[in-house]
Amino acid sequence: MSGFASTNDLAEKTISFDELGPGLYGYTAEGDPNSGVVIGDDSVLVVDAQATPRMAADVIARIRKVTDKPVKHVVLSHYHAVRVLGASGYEGAEIIASDVTRDLIVERGQQDMDSEIGRFPRLFRGKESIPGLTWPHVTFQKKMTLWLGKREVQIIHIGRSHTAGDTVVWLPKERVLFSGDCVEYGATPYCGDAHFADWSGTLDAIRALKPVALVPGRGASLTTPDQIEEGLQGTADFISDLFGIARKGVAAGHSLKQVYDEAMSAMRPKYGHWVIFEHCMPFDVSRAYDEAKGLDHPRIWTAERDVEMWKALEHGTEMKSAELDR
Repeated sequence: MSGFASTNDLAEKTISFDELGPGLYGYTAEGDPNSGVVIGDDSVLVVDAQATPRMAADVIARIRKVTDKPVKHVVLSHYHAVRVLGASGYEGAEIIASDVTRDLIVERGQQDMDSEIGRFPRLFRGKESIPGLTWPHVTFQKKMTLWLGKREVQIIHIGRSHTAGDTVVWLPKERVLFSGDCVEYGATPYCGDAHFADWSGTLDAIRALKPVALVPGRGASLTTPDQIEEGLQGTADFISDLFGIARKGVAAGHSLKQVYDEAMSAMRPKYGHWVIFEHCMPFDVSRAYDEAKGLDHPRIWTAERDVEMWKALEHGTEMKSAELDR
């Protein structure tokens, strides 16, 4: 056992299924990964599939309480296993992702699947039902529009932030946005595969849409201007604070362990109450340190790298390789 903070997170979460507008729902779970639901004239679109087909079945059960229309589309906001491996539970649905997200699945999908299941056992309930990696049927470059009858759904590769392929689902008439992990609310952004320097610009692009309701990647559905701004600004502040510490540490020649200790000391008072803070920070600092050193393309997390990094930062053990100095 690696000893990740998340392996001790075994308490079940209360699910909320909030109506954000006619036929628009946020499926949220007290800081666990969210999904979104868009009901069109003849079919349903789901945003983010959940981690396993068994967990997807709960989303479908909520949908069935409000409509009997078939789920025909599943949009992946990005490639992380906890978002996509439940897709086979939506039998017959067309899976849509940005072209960059598909490229990342090709490059690192299997390693990501293995490492995430090791980090978050509770989030992969029913993992034996996962048939393998989730592959999109349709990819797009920057933006595509689906018409669910008269309902317009824009699927936008909004910019690099949480990953390079981050995609939002935007309903321009209703002004409802499903942001994926570009935005978090009361939950620590996971930045292990992030692009820190680009993230604030991506948040600006989301803000410019002027949503009246927003479902973040984690945390409650945001339904007032103050809540939406709190989600956007809170995410931006976390990213800015952490990357600032990393850049300063790298400029001073500090080791990854030194930067991690500095970040934990400085950021715990402000963000330590957020969901998965203790779990995310080693991964977040590792990526911030790499990017501050000039590594634009995030290194792949393998299960072995996960464990070595965690032990090195949380317990002060030496890594087998020269990981800390890369």
